[in-house]
Amino acid sequence: MLPLLALSPRTVIKTSGIPSAFPRPLLRAFVSKCWIHRSLQWSAGISQNMTTEATPHPNENGVIPKAPQFAISSRMATGRAMSLDVWSIFNAANLPADCINLGQGYMNFPPPQWVKEAADEALGTVSGNHYSHPKGRPRLREAIRDHYSQYFNRTLNVETEILVSSGANEGQYSAWVAWLEPGDEVILFEPYFDQYLPSITFNHGVPVYVPIHPPEDLAKATTSDDWRIDFEELRRAITPKTKMIVVNTPHNPIGKVFKQEELQKIADLAIEYNLMVMSDEVYDCLVFDDRPHVRIANLPGMWERTITVGSAGKSFACTGWRVGWLIGPESLIGPTLAAQTRIVFCTNSPLQEAAAAGLEQAVQRGYFEKQIQEYTERRDVLLKYFDEIGLKYSLPFGSYFVLVDISQVQIPEDYPFPETIRGRGRDF
Repeated sequence: MLPLLALSPRTVIKTSGIPSAFPRPLLRAFVSKCWIHRSLQWSAGISQNMTTEATPHPNENGVIPKAPQFAISSRMATGRAMSLDVWSIFNAANLPADCINLGQGYMNFPPPQWVKEAADEALGTVSGNHYSHPKGRPRLREAIRDHYSQYFNRTLNVETEILVSSGANEGQYSAWVAWLEPGDEVILFEPYFDQYLPSITFNHGVPVYVPIHPPEDLAKATTSDDWRIDFEELRRAITPKTKMIVVNTPHNPIGKVFKQEELQKIADLAIEYNLMVMSDEVYDCLVFDDRPHVRIANLPGMWERTITVGSAGKSFACTGWRVGWLIGPESLIGPTLAAQTRIVFCTNSPLQEAAAAGLEQAVQRGYFEKQIQEYTERRDVLLKYFDEIGLKYSLPFGSYFVLVDISQVQIPEDYPFPETIRGRGRDF
């Protein structure tokens, strides 16, 4: 029997119109004591007042009229939406020439040449410069089917089980639009990717936090395997209002690759309480040391209740292209498509073609194997320097993040931290 999962009413109304066709003592990176310009304090003030004030110009008499004020939507007071995110802070930081910014997952190398050439070729066509179907361009959906069907133990249906999105983040947002009712609870494992929170609260969902507990003895060498979920704690977090559990494997920022027995325990609870699962697997091609990447959608009874999230940006080092995808049963993908059509309508066309070329040629070129080798080398070089300066870290088995224990780093008590990080833990 298929699970009965309630749609958000906003999605029911719109479906018919669709066209057919961190724990606080830890950092995820070690960064020089370089922060941000004071001009970034704008968002902090806005979040407190929840009104905006335009900057009027003097009239013909040289008098500056009183600026109009407008009330900001109440949703902007949720999910830390008005606080600066890590990208906004570090991108604007005035880093010295000898400072390496490790504060973000920012690649300093381009996509593969053959993927870039596919983008150029698509720009030279007529259709590549016009709207695509909201589901995604047929070539990319077919490439996703051909690449991923083997990993899901089924032949994916390009019309009903694959949705191309404007980045993985937007695809997740569309799913929350489609499925969350006011008051619905969504379980997040802490630490979590920061965009989850406002995406949930903007859609009137209520985040419920379950920690991934750090290793008990941080003085010893640890790995991402040593970060563990207390499954009784997870069970206690489930209430009659719980709608969904968000799983992220490989994990940002721990680098944890969830084992099958861990995912099975999550799956058992999802089935017992009739919950959906959002499985964020954008780093599925970045798993190290021969660790297997297990997909929770493949476990018994889970395909029908799981949306799996993927990303061309993470797969082909093109995060600015904003091309992602969702894979799941028609019952979950259809309403999410309906929501996405009203949010962005479609994803940019030429870069969908390039992402398709990437998936089409990746196996033949041995691309993903080579990429894992290169990332493993980068990881090991970075960790070698942490070893040299005596900083403990948690060895990641996936993604491109490292959690480093900075408890021994001496930060002056009077260090002039900017107002933008006031009230935040030292892990930001």
